[in-house]
Amino acid sequence: MQLIYAIETMEGSPLGIDPVKTLNKQLNQTSELFIYLLYFLTEVARFAETDARQRASRNLLTTEDLNVNIKLAGNELLWKILESDSFKLAVAQDKPQLIDDDQDLVKKIYNDLVASDIYQSYIQVQGREKSSEKEIINFIFTDLMLPNENFIAFIEEHFTNWDDDADMINQLLLNYLQKPASFNLTDMIGTEKKLFAKTLLTTTLDKKEYVTGIIKPKLKNWDSDRIAMLDMILMQMGVCELLYFETIPPKVTINEYIDIAKEYSTPQSGHFINGILDGIHKDLLAQDKIHKTDFKQKAS
Repeated sequence: MQLIYAIETMEGSPLGIDPVKTLNKQLNQTSELFIYLLYFLTEVARFAETDARQRASRNLLTTEDLNVNIKLAGNELLWKILESDSFKLAVAQDKPQLIDDDQDLVKKIYNDLVASDIYQSYIQVQGREKSSEKEIINFIFTDLMLPNENFIAFIEEHFTNWDDDADMINQLLLNYLQKPASFNLTDMIGTEKKLFAKTLLTTTLDKKEYVTGIIKPKLKNWDSDRIAMLDMILMQMGVCELLYFETIPPKVTINEYIDIAKEYSTPQSGHFINGILDGIHKDLLAQDKIHKTDFKQKAS
């Protein structure tokens, strides 16, 4: 949607733009953002050992310096991540690095962690319970990294896709922390989703005139030129899904574009797009132009 909107609003001719290459670049940026957040999280957890080493190198050691608790550095979930081939390959591929500002943020967030009640409770327990090992890592991400204004400002500066991808990435990272072994970090999006995105993009661009011809009669008293461009793009994408994506149920398509319209367009857009797509769906059914295949049957 955003890429099509960018092409539509581009001044002059967009012929120099390769939509598929641009889409792949955007998908790669999403993966890079995820890997950086995960890498930063592991660096905060590992800073317990760094803190102990730095304190031990001081000339005048205090009792506190001599008794730094490094339990967190041996966290079982942390090392399950660090030792996974998927994580190692992703880090080698993306090469996330902590520059001076990043390192200061790591130290600041670690110090906030040490001052928290949940951390003090964590280090008081001698053993390693699986639930508490996960809880402390989740706490670093959800309660210390994400609410930190300096950290988010840094992410926004270095990852232009943060505003659009934040909610999805945050949930994805929490899912990863539950079952890190089930993720392939070198192929976060997955072949199937990449193919879907590419096909939807190219189909919407190629069939623009045809699906617009289906949409316009449904606009009644609306002047199609005065309808928000984003709404028109969403309707074009929706009609393409109805016509050309045989495994996606029409109800799923319509509901998805209602939700997207509510999120990205005007307050009235969800209701408007619902009415238009629902009307088009009924017409296409009556004309026997919609032929859907059950996804499970298709997959088998």
